[in-house]
Amino acid sequence: MNPEKTSDTALRSDMLEKEPFDFAKWWDRVGILVVLLALVALMAIIAPNFARVDNFLNIARAISVNAILAAGLTLVILTAGIDLSVGSIVAVSGVVSVLAAMAGIPAPVAVIAGMAAGALCGVVNGALTAYLALAPFIVTLGTMTFLRGLAYTMTAGQPIVASDLNFKALGNGYLAGVPVPVIVMLVVYVAVWFLLERTRYGRHVYAVGGNAEAAQLAGVRVKRVVTSVYVIAGACAGLAGVIFAARVISAQPTAGTGYELDAIAAVVLGGTSLAGGRGRIVGTLIGSVILGVLSTGLILMNVPFFTQLLIKGIVIIVAVAIDSLKQRQFIFSRIFKR
Repeated sequence: MNPEKTSDTALRSDMLEKEPFDFAKWWDRVGILVVLLALVALMAIIAPNFARVDNFLNIARAISVNAILAAGLTLVILTAGIDLSVGSIVAVSGVVSVLAAMAGIPAPVAVIAGMAAGALCGVVNGALTAYLALAPFIVTLGTMTFLRGLAYTMTAGQPIVASDLNFKALGNGYLAGVPVPVIVMLVVYVAVWFLLERTRYGRHVYAVGGNAEAAQLAGVRVKRVVTSVYVIAGACAGLAGVIFAARVISAQPTAGTGYELDAIAAVVLGGTSLAGGRGRIVGTLIGSVILGVLSTGLILMNVPFFTQLLIKGIVIIVAVAIDSLKQRQFIFSRIFKR
């Protein structure tokens, strides 16, 4: 046996043993799933009637709107952006779709009108962010306020009830025993997963979030990519708004208030870095389910609403803290490997 080869093998083995634990990689792969399973087990023990099939279907229906919002936001956050206006887009899109349906427009067209309204809002956010180089936080904060005011203006500040809404099955119907909103949510996630994991466009999204300047030098049209992710986020918010309107059978100017925070929390909980360039859409879905399980469990335990807000606030802070820890260890591991 060659003593030099044996020595090299031993040296490589020793280096592998000394390599530090990669928390970021562990969390992205199994950490968030472990948290979900532990939370479900805990709620099944302490929350009355939690572990029932009908309750799980109710949870799935309840998270559908927030999960669809989070799916669109995942693309935005992957490019190191943010969109605070998605909650207001939910309201505007819901109003547009209900008004279209009440005007006698067929249900599919009314639904498309709501999604188109959301996509148009995304065009504004994306263009201002990409082509005028404005900070996405400020841009979407402004459009959040403007769009909320627009929703109030379109409804004169009052809910518009449409008991014979022609697309109400989108929010209240069932297909093979599964709520329609849940099916729509799963279709959205499959589509976004394919877009991110199996297309060149998805690679460009990750590249822009990782290093926009390097992506530009590599031939990626950064401004177009940035604009497009806001358009997709707007369209997802538009779809969520239509589903919400169908569920309550009305156009509510207050719809979606605060939803942007829950959606961002779901994305970050799911492992997507606020710094951009790292994350998976499957993690976002798991993050959305965690928030849904937590909310439903607290309601079943008759926890007061204000206490629920306190707990959700803690969850959001913990999610951001985990993201910060992941980012620091990711940077450290890259330096260590060099």
